[in-house]
This record gives sequence, C-alpha cells and structure tokens, in this order.
Amino acid sequence: MKIGELARAAQTPVETIRYYEREGLLPAPPRSEGNYRLYGDAHRQRLAFIRHCRGLDMTLDEVRLLLQVRDDPQGGCEAADALLDAHIAHVSARIRELRDLQKELGALRQQCTGGQDAAHCGVLQGLAQTPRPRKRSAHVHGPHGH
Repeated sequence: MKIGELARAAQTPVETIRYYEREGLLPAPPRSEGNYRLYGDAHRQRLAFIRHCRGLDMTLDEVRLLLQVRDDPQGGCEAADALLDAHIAHVSARIRELRDLQKELGALRQQCTGGQDAAHCGVLQGLAQTPRPRKRSAHVHGPHGH
C-alpha cells in the first residue's frame, strides 16, 4: 500500500508516518518503480503499536526501547517491565501534580466574588502575585533513557 493508504488504515497523518520513519521507529519501506513508498501489513502493525504507545503518553525513546524488545521475540521482557513500572510511577506523579494544580486554580477562582470591574477582579489580582514554586516532575528517566 502507498503512504496515503497506510495513513487511512492506521488513522495516522502522513507527516506522522514520515516522522516515525525519520526517527527510526518505522523502517523505510521499499519503493516502487515510480519511487512510491510501498508499505506492507508489518508496517501497519508496527505503526499501530507505536500509536498505542504514544496514546499511553510514552516518549519516543520509551517506544524505541519497547520496539527493540518486540523485535527480539526470543529475548527477555525485563526491560519492558521496568519501563512500564517507571512510566506508571511517572503517571502517578503527574496525577498528584494535576490535583495540586486543580486545588490552586480552585483557590484562585474563589478570590473573585463576581460582578466587579476588572481593576478589582480577585482572579486577576491573584494571578499578578508572584507564584509559589510548584514541583513538577519531568518525564521519568531511568534505564530506558530519554
């Protein structure tokens, strides 16, 4: 199939497919005599795997590691297990951060009683104050790298 057909089959934009090829996640397909990329079912399956990982908020490096494990079916899956454990920890940390953010936004919203002019708006005054430093975790880096 040509790239447009693959894009439709995988519900993935053509540019995303080309990006994954440039990143080495999706192998470059053979080309036709007319220099069209010719993708097979293996490309579609690999693209679906990549998209599923990305849908789970995994980085390209995490996807790359999982693909390496997947490409060695006789090898162990310890690296995939460790990566998923680290990713779960990252998601848990991010959920805590989002809950803290929700509380902060709720407190800010309560500063406004409504019906006032902008010069006396509690929300705008609260936003003008120097914010408290908020802890924010970066994506989990570990044995899977980034």
